Amino acid sequence: MSSLTPTARVILGMLKLGVPTGYDIKKVIDDSTRFFWTASYGQIYPELKRLRGAGLVRAKDEPRGKVKRTVYELTPKGEEALREWLTDRENVIFEIRDESLLRLFFADVLSKDDVLANVRMQQMIFELVLERFREIEAEARAGIDQGLEYPYLVLRYGLDFITWARDWYAEVERRLEAGEPLFELDDHEAARRESGLGAAG
Repeated sequence: MSSLTPTARVILGMLKLGVPTGYDIKKVIDDSTRFFWTASYGQIYPELKRLRGAGLVRAKDEPRGKVKRTVYELTPKGEEALREWLTDRENVIFEIRDESLLRLFFADVLSKDDVLANVRMQQMIFELVLERFREIEAEARAGIDQGLEYPYLVLRYGLDFITWARDWYAEVERRLEAGEPLFELDDHEAARRESGLGAAG
C-alpha cells in the first residue's frame, strides 16, 4: 500500500513529467489535474520539503537574476514510490466532490423555480468548463508528439463526461419545465426483467 499523501502523488507525477518547481507544478495543475485532483501552494511547498526530507526528491537552487528559485527532481527512491502508487490496485480511491449534486440532493426543500435556477446555473458552469477544456486541447494534443498520450486521453474523458453531465442537467430542466416525472420508478425493474434477473420466482 502506498504511503504517499494525496498532494505527494500529484507532485511526484509532475516531477516525473519534468515540471521542476513548486510554482510550475501549481501552474500545470491549474491547467490540467485541478479538475479532478488539485493542490494549493500551501500544500505543495510543505510537501516538497517533506518529500525532500524523506529522500524522495532532491533540490538545488537555480536563481533567475535576483529571484530565488529551487528546482526539484525525483530520486531513485522517489521513482520507486511513484511507481508503487501507480501500480497499487488494492487501494484506489473513488471520490466525487460536486456542490451542484449536493444542492440537488437536498433540493426537496426548495421551490421548483429555485431548483430550475440551480439547474440552469450548472449548465452554464459546464459550458464554461467545456470552453476551457477546448482551449487547452491543442496543447494536450501537442504532448502526444512528446510521448505523452495519457494526459490527452484524460482530457477526452473530461470533455465526454462534462458534455454528458450538461446534457443530463438539460434533461432535468426539460422535465421540470414540462411538469413531467424526473425519472421513471420502474426503469430499474424493467431493466432487470429484460436481463432475465427478475423472471425467477
